[in-house]
Amino acid sequence: MPNKLSSYTCGILTLSDKGSRGERQDTSGPLLKELLTAQGFAVTAYQMLPDQEEMIAATLIAWADEEQLDLIVTTGGTGVSPSDRTPEATRQVIEREIPGIGEAMRLASLAKTSQAVWSRGLAGIRGQCLIINLPGSAKAAKENLEAVLPVLAHGIDKIQGSTVDCADLLKQT
Repeated sequence: MPNKLSSYTCGILTLSDKGSRGERQDTSGPLLKELLTAQGFAVTAYQMLPDQEEMIAATLIAWADEEQLDLIVTTGGTGVSPSDRTPEATRQVIEREIPGIGEAMRLASLAKTSQAVWSRGLAGIRGQCLIINLPGSAKAAKENLEAVLPVLAHGIDKIQGSTVDCADLLKQT
């Protein structure tokens, strides 16, 4: 089956108080860009913001509604520190949550570290855009994204109205 990801646009939003102040280099955002580009995504938006719920939500809305991105991945702010507010911001803007994505990512991480139980990343749909929260460390962000990359094309197709049945898709692979 051809790689449909090449027809999708993507944004990467890094959340880090220290990074936004220039006190820490963003390592997860560039790594995610490399991984997504290698899979055929056109990464057309990238930004680093502090862990401020209102700013995160406003950016997600702008990228989904105005930029009409197909996929937004966030990195950072999914833990349990008081400033970790990415899931709350995401929950404000999504119309439908997709629990299976967060579950798959945590399951993949749990195979490597028991600390994965602290990850609160979630995924959901706003309009025709899929939004996925990834952890902030480059290693964990990569592992989590790789856990769901194989299913993204079909999911984005369905979000955008494809009528291809899942069973038909499986026959093609």
